[in-house]
Amino acid sequence: MQLNRTDLADFSYFLAIARHRSFRRAGLEVGVSASALSHSLKGLEARLGVRLLNRTSRSVTLTAAGEELRAAISAHFDAIGTAVDVLNRYRDDPAGRIRVNVLEHASTMLLAPALPSFIERYPQIELDVVVSNQMVDVVEAGADAGIRYGGTVPEDMVAQRLSPDMRWVATSAPSYFERYGTPLHPNDLLSHNCLRFRLGDDSRYAWEFDRHDENVAVDVPGAITIDNSALALDLARRGAAIAYVPEPLALPYVERGDLRIVLEDWASDGPGFHIYYPGRRQLPTALRLLIDHIRAANWH
Repeated sequence: MQLNRTDLADFSYFLAIARHRSFRRAGLEVGVSASALSHSLKGLEARLGVRLLNRTSRSVTLTAAGEELRAAISAHFDAIGTAVDVLNRYRDDPAGRIRVNVLEHASTMLLAPALPSFIERYPQIELDVVVSNQMVDVVEAGADAGIRYGGTVPEDMVAQRLSPDMRWVATSAPSYFERYGTPLHPNDLLSHNCLRFRLGDDSRYAWEFDRHDENVAVDVPGAITIDNSALALDLARRGAAIAYVPEPLALPYVERGDLRIVLEDWASDGPGFHIYYPGRRQLPTALRLLIDHIRAANWH
């Protein structure tokens, strides 16, 4: 079979669909509509004379022929992408597109402060950021990398630390503690209204405290369970309950008098943010520059 430009484009579309098992998500990655991808695949299957995908209203799976084609050509397309990226070293302004899947905390504490100066310094680099607290396979999600807390990074990924460890604190409005009293020991929280936090795997997080050699994890009571710290801080500022958040998120409100931190001598240090990505591919130049920029901003 003699290849032409249409074939090469259709092969790249096929690989995107194979990664995502979804025409919609693959279309978002390559920048074309799901219907255009469907048309492309039908044409490729017709030219090859074999079915590559099994498509239903609920799922997209590879046929045996599709699996064999993906295995045969994916490394070559990766090599082309790597070769093109290597040319960045000859450019005055590095270019590229980075897709990252990040925690809500990382979006506000890492990316928001760092990205304005990053895009000013590297105007040809395009960033596609998905904010999610769910534990996702970044490769399956079509991302180049993910940002999570240390200790939650998948073991088969390469990880780099982006920030120092950070303290987690219990906090609420001064009016809350005037009304209900101040907890002096973590177990005192069992008689308070707390904002329970749901983790990315849908389990509920037990607040962790330590002092000297004593470690305490409290499955706090509360009427509200959330997975968003912005909402937690807003509810805490309104005196609805006690929130448990990274200290850097609470400090601006503490300095204004909107929040008060309690159990400070019990505040626990948690792992900092790490970025992770597949180790089988060369790190794209744009992603390497983003990592360096974020790390510099957090250790300046």
